[in-house]
Amino acid sequence: MAAIVTGFRPTPDARAALDRAVEECRLRDATLVVVHSMRGGERDDLRRVLEEREEFERLDAALTAAGIPFELVGLARGNSPAEDLILEARERDADLVVIGMRRRSPLAEALFGSTAREVLTGAGRPVLAVSAEG
Repeated sequence: MAAIVTGFRPTPDARAALDRAVEECRLRDATLVVVHSMRGGERDDLRRVLEEREEFERLDAALTAAGIPFELVGLARGNSPAEDLILEARERDADLVVIGMRRRSPLAEALFGSTAREVLTGAGRPVLAVSAEG
């Protein structure tokens, strides 16, 4: 069966990507793989980590209600979210990666990099970029 990989974050763009990934799974009769990637260590505020983890676990009920096959994958192995998405897509030979994008200023882009750009250039398979903005 085909696989579609997307990431999870409690942000509008990530939610838009998840919604689109669900649609793509229905269209392609595919399994959805949702990756929650946390680096771990001092960079992650414990309260935020726990809140995101709880929301990720609640996602199980929402996807069950959506009626598509899915798998939730929580990772904290020190990789960036882009690295985890790319590795998961390769391991599963995914047909598609769906990512959320948000608008950033050129300065912010230069300083912080872009998960979306990293996935777009490194996935080695089709990537669908979705924005919550109009």
